[in-house]
Amino acid sequence: MQKVKSKNKVTKKSSKTSLNGNGSNASKRLQVLKTYKLYINGKFERSESGRYIKVKNEEGKVSANICRASRKDFRNTVVAARKAQSGWQGRTAYNRGQILYRMAEMLEDRRDQFVNQLIEQGQTHATAVNEVGASIERLVYYAGWCDKYQQIFSSVNPVASSYFNFSFPEPTGVVVSFAPAKFSLLGLVSSIAPALVGGNSVICFGSENYHITTSTFAEILNDSDVPAGSVNLLTAKHSEVIKWVATHMDVNAIMYLDDNKELIKILQQNISSNVKRLITDSRKDWSKEEAQNPYFILDTQEIKTTWHPVGN
Repeated sequence: MQKVKSKNKVTKKSSKTSLNGNGSNASKRLQVLKTYKLYINGKFERSESGRYIKVKNEEGKVSANICRASRKDFRNTVVAARKAQSGWQGRTAYNRGQILYRMAEMLEDRRDQFVNQLIEQGQTHATAVNEVGASIERLVYYAGWCDKYQQIFSSVNPVASSYFNFSFPEPTGVVVSFAPAKFSLLGLVSSIAPALVGGNSVICFGSENYHITTSTFAEILNDSDVPAGSVNLLTAKHSEVIKWVATHMDVNAIMYLDDNKELIKILQQNISSNVKRLITDSRKDWSKEEAQNPYFILDTQEIKTTWHPVGN
């Protein structure tokens, strides 16, 4: 019995030495970099191509790997978005508002994390704090419009016959948005929220310069009761995917919120394949008050008119 105890003591001492004995080896260990994935159909997916984007810090060292979406990834995402769209449209306006407000709550809980990420991407502390705050407020703003925009944009139309005629907005369907490069968080929110309020399913390609913000915001969506497939986030080079999006036959509308004239021209030349709607906005500052209004919701709506006979 005594020998067993002695052996146990030696084992513990040996284990302790191997774990803590050499601090220099611990400091030289291989760093495990985080791989940020695509957000498709409510799941975090790796690109089927195996490609990724290297993110470097100020010292020029790789700090993270970002999955780079391929054409097949995009096609799979469109399938998921189409499947989810009718269910999202069928939610009550009150419930859609609750979910957008929940997104704001989750972003508020992780405010410091996003501020630090924006600072790491080159922003000053004050600018980062303002952008995160504005993003939270924008989600709350659009949450409030969920049960109001239809009353604003609907109308009863006079007709010269015995019919009751009225028009009201309905979602376009599957909307693909390209977020602006500069405002990596606020631009992302501004491109997703209006289309989502209106009952569309959304596929968003995040900022081309700051991919980590897009991937981290996917975690907000995942914890916010957003139905799978209703919002999908992809990271890619916009110049590579732009034609795939423009020619896809099951995309109903495209929002391009940046100022690259060459890419806008490619969209304009190719959207005629299935008469997609194209919304462009090249504003420089997405933090101003005029960067949010209910007409951005209307941009991704179709107006449906109904006739009903009246009288005896």
